[in-house]
Amino acid sequence: MELLIRDVEPDDAEGLVRVLNPIVAARTYTTIDAQVSVEAERAFVLRLPPRSIWKVAVRPSDNRLVGCQILEPVATYTHAFDHVGTLGTFVDLDLRRRGIGRHLFAATFEAARQQGYEKLFTFVRADNPAALGAYLAQGFLVIGTAHRHARIDGRYIDEILIEKPLGPD
Repeated sequence: MELLIRDVEPDDAEGLVRVLNPIVAARTYTTIDAQVSVEAERAFVLRLPPRSIWKVAVRPSDNRLVGCQILEPVATYTHAFDHVGTLGTFVDLDLRRRGIGRHLFAATFEAARQQGYEKLFTFVRADNPAALGAYLAQGFLVIGTAHRHARIDGRYIDEILIEKPLGPD
């Protein structure tokens, strides 16, 4: 699939919602537990913290946003973690396993290095082996399990903690 990977823009809000809300509604891929509105997503894009990186994947044939990846500082209350970013990846449910995530990772990793990030860290739901596999294929390492870390619809969910050093490729 041909893709254009670029930085997010406020006008991407509708496409972001079209990707995110089905993922949230499925209740199995993310710990985000509430639907997002176009207005809220646009506002979120406009108030990204400094050093945030948000890449979108757009299919040029119809200009449709088909995935996104957001990297934010892991903490802003101290400079001790300035070198660490936390990452989230979202791909249109109908277009998974077509290389969209791989393209997003490549662009995000490059931008992260340019922003001075040295390590990426995130959580993956333990009941989402496809997502864990995608991250592991990108060089992430499992560093532990946070048991009963999320609670969605009254059900506790373990999360797998993973990290990736961003050394030179």
